[in-house]
Amino acid sequence: MTMPISPDRGPRIPDRGPRIPDRDTRIDVFRALALLIIFVDHVPGTAFETLTYKNFGFSDAAEAFVLISGMSVALAYGSKFQSGDRLLATLKLWRRAGVLYVAHIVTTMAVLAIFCAAAMFAKRPDMLTLINIEPLIREPQHVLIGIVTLGHQLGYNNIYAVLLLMAPTFLLFISYRPFTALALSGTLWLVAGIYQIAPPNHPEPGFWFLNPLSWQFLFNIGLASMLHIRRGGVIPVNRWLVGASAAYFATALVWVHSPLWGHVSWLNLPVVLTGFDKTFLSLPRLLHVLAVSYLIVAFPSVSNLFRTSRDHPLAILGKRSLPVFITGTVIAMAAQVMKLINPGGFAYDSLLIAAGIAMQFALAYYLEWLSSIGGNSKPVRSQAPPIHASFGVGGMAAGVNR
Repeated sequence: MTMPISPDRGPRIPDRGPRIPDRDTRIDVFRALALLIIFVDHVPGTAFETLTYKNFGFSDAAEAFVLISGMSVALAYGSKFQSGDRLLATLKLWRRAGVLYVAHIVTTMAVLAIFCAAAMFAKRPDMLTLINIEPLIREPQHVLIGIVTLGHQLGYNNIYAVLLLMAPTFLLFISYRPFTALALSGTLWLVAGIYQIAPPNHPEPGFWFLNPLSWQFLFNIGLASMLHIRRGGVIPVNRWLVGASAAYFATALVWVHSPLWGHVSWLNLPVVLTGFDKTFLSLPRLLHVLAVSYLIVAFPSVSNLFRTSRDHPLAILGKRSLPVFITGTVIAMAAQVMKLINPGGFAYDSLLIAAGIAMQFALAYYLEWLSSIGGNSKPVRSQAPPIHASFGVGGMAAGVNR
């Protein structure tokens, strides 16, 4: 049995001036949770690392964040592509990609400074052998070129800038031929995984840690699903698909805590089909994040748990995702250094993680306060109470932080 589920439909409100729709905070809340989980995962060795999302299945917070990013792009720019403002929307997306590129370079320099300072002042030269810093000491001229061209990475922030550069093409094709576009996107994912096609590192051998040719498929799934909903489409809830998703989730939960988790691939098939490779986004990881997302969509009681007021701390944090993500990355690297210098115990771990999270919330609240200065000139926002939707991601408002 298949039950169609429609987007939110709120009550009609008399027009009293320029208005923008209420922001559906579920996207912000999910994004905030992904950011916080990524932060905890980026401070390895703490007691809290064993409690994050990656310990409950094949995928981790990175997959969730990329899926949400695709949905957010559809919310922010999808209507502009459909209304004919494609050039302006493209320029805005590329400007955003430029901001992400600059943020990536600045973050890289800040992280290098943190580890170099630890090596100097804490008398720990071994810090310069970590997180891919050692090549910079050996051949700085080549590595500096690699940093600027994104071929040498201390992290993987660069993938988001590349996805945004590609986003106008994605939006154009998905707007007109969504099924064909997704088929082409999936084919690119499969070919890249089978033949190991990815942007190369420089000067070190290997590929980017997260291959944009693979991860674009997940990004496009999020983008296409949200464009479909914005057009008045529905996400069907099928009991067999719900059962399969639940069974897959349960299997993954058991699998990651068994010796099977160490196997690279099965049945002599390519790793992208049967392995758990993160670089090329292997199929088990892709299916896991999609299964979890579908279960959230299928059960309104679960979806509505994440619907909050716009002044909720998680909604504010998720709304300011870019500065929070960059700041969280730098704080996580500083916490890594502190953890390496002094491993400490549970109390120390709690202090590191709590302080890092508190600083990210403080930044988000500061930016929210800053944007409210002179806010009387902004369009009037509908004050109707949020409608509790019958599914997870429908009816998202277009107000997305750009």
